[in-house]
Amino acid sequence: MPTPPPIAFAHVAKSFDGGRVKAVDDVSLEVAEGEFLAIVGGSGSGKTTLLRLANRLIDADTGSIRIEGEDVRSVDPVALRRRIGYVFQSGGLFPHMSVAGNIGITPKLQGVPAAEIASGVDELLDLVRLDRAQYRDRFPHELSGGQRQRVGVARALAARPKIVLMDEPFGALDPLTRDALGDDYRALHRKLGLTTVMITHDMTEAILLADRIAVMRAGRLLAQGTPLQLSKSDDAYVGELLRTPRRQAERLGVLLPRDGAA
Repeated sequence: MPTPPPIAFAHVAKSFDGGRVKAVDDVSLEVAEGEFLAIVGGSGSGKTTLLRLANRLIDADTGSIRIEGEDVRSVDPVALRRRIGYVFQSGGLFPHMSVAGNIGITPKLQGVPAAEIASGVDELLDLVRLDRAQYRDRFPHELSGGQRQRVGVARALAARPKIVLMDEPFGALDPLTRDALGDDYRALHRKLGLTTVMITHDMTEAILLADRIAVMRAGRLLAQGTPLQLSKSDDAYVGELLRTPRRQAERLGVLLPRDGAA
């Protein structure tokens, strides 16, 4: 029997405001094992709602969501969330806890012995390229935005999940930090054999990081596929999203000297 996909949405719908706002409208989408999927769309497209449905921060009105073959409604939501790493836009760190405390919180709740948590924290700091001696006892307010996001990634990986959900994880960072952190996370995704779903409004970021892209608008899934497959879509909005990185690349080609020549 084939292994079920890590994440499967089937005809999922979710409304708010007494049914007046249809945030997610009949979405069916599967994420394969080891895949890096980006969900792209503007504000109000339903992409974040879809992510929150996957780990039962909210529940769907209709349709089903399965994680590793199990219907999420049949699983204890707290246990489900401990199986899934979640990276928030601003890191979402607990301000009163040190870096080590933030990273070790889920293993601590799971009853992992303190010595094992401490060695795990050091290992995770190495993974996200933060010097353990320098950072483990610092507090979130003492870190830069990029460092907070690295701690957020380490915390998401602390329970050794196979699935990681990321909500605009690099959106608030400066371009250099964003680029470096995106590359580092992509390398971690491969090294640890993760299945990653990343929400972004930036099509360039999606193309550079993801294996496959799903495009949402007004709660509907308009298209999904590799960048090459999306380029063949006849949907006007998908075409417009894909034209933006091309236009930027063309403008950069004109404005920047070639081959590094000044």
